[in-house]
Amino acid sequence: MNVWPLAAAPLLALLADRLLGEPAQRWHPVVWMGRWLAWAGARLAPPAHGRQVLSPARVFWVAAASWCAMAVFVWAVADLLQEWVLTQPPLLTALALGVALKPLLAWELLRAEVLAVEEALAQGVASGQVRLARLVSRDVRALDAVQVREGAIESLAENLNDSLVAPLFWFALLGLPGAALYRFANTADAMWGYPGVRGGRDWQWAGKWAARADDVLSWLPARLTALLLAACAGRSMNAAFWQQLGQQALRTPSPNGGWTMGAMALLLGVRLGKPGVYALNEAGRAPQPEDTQRACALGARVAWSAAAMVSGALLVAGALGALPK
Repeated sequence: MNVWPLAAAPLLALLADRLLGEPAQRWHPVVWMGRWLAWAGARLAPPAHGRQVLSPARVFWVAAASWCAMAVFVWAVADLLQEWVLTQPPLLTALALGVALKPLLAWELLRAEVLAVEEALAQGVASGQVRLARLVSRDVRALDAVQVREGAIESLAENLNDSLVAPLFWFALLGLPGAALYRFANTADAMWGYPGVRGGRDWQWAGKWAARADDVLSWLPARLTALLLAACAGRSMNAAFWQQLGQQALRTPSPNGGWTMGAMALLLGVRLGKPGVYALNEAGRAPQPEDTQRACALGARVAWSAAAMVSGALLVAGALGALPK
């Protein structure tokens, strides 16, 4: 197998992300996943009010089986596409894999949305709240300007893993099907995984499988993202730093989000938090507008470093004969 087209795909995908942005919604595979999940979720999650037809256990297992069936389909489509692409001439293979991988990564959109929150804050807290609501699931109506900024920086840190490092990690291990499966799992978690009532339906049991699956698939990438953040910030990664980061990570309900958000808080020297839920680096100062810029600049270094590392790892694996023929 000629490995260089596969190794070039992460850098080409990130370059396409920079130059071309997101594809139109009608061509976007993650949008397709979202519509499919919305359709299925409306039929799987029981109504919040009224008689429950299925027991909680049965709701859980039906939703889990539906998730697995959709995951198999996503994997199969991505695998068929990759198998066909790998039969093409090397240059076409590299370009096609880069184009196919691009919609599964979303760094430039994330960066633009975070900076847009800061721009909106300059017009007033209400404008910042409206813009932040596009990024987070929390209730933004009672947040002040500092809390809005905290939410934007936290979203950047957490989604740096979900939208970039983790898809690249699974691409390195399992190719295009791995990246597609991860983005499906992450999208399912975002749409199904938060317990409570949404859209008139009860997600307490219908979303548990999706939430745990995303936790498992994100576990190692989230910690690698924290490592990359520290490395790209030039921070000495000694035992004391990792102990401090581990303590911060335990403060969040998510087993993974605290690692990236905690790393960002420590590296910027700021306090980040979700009111009434957690606070990270409490001794840090309140984030200022320039900290949003610093966070985005650090995220950009992580994005390109992650893509370069995955490309390098694939080249080494190919040289050692560790890739499938």
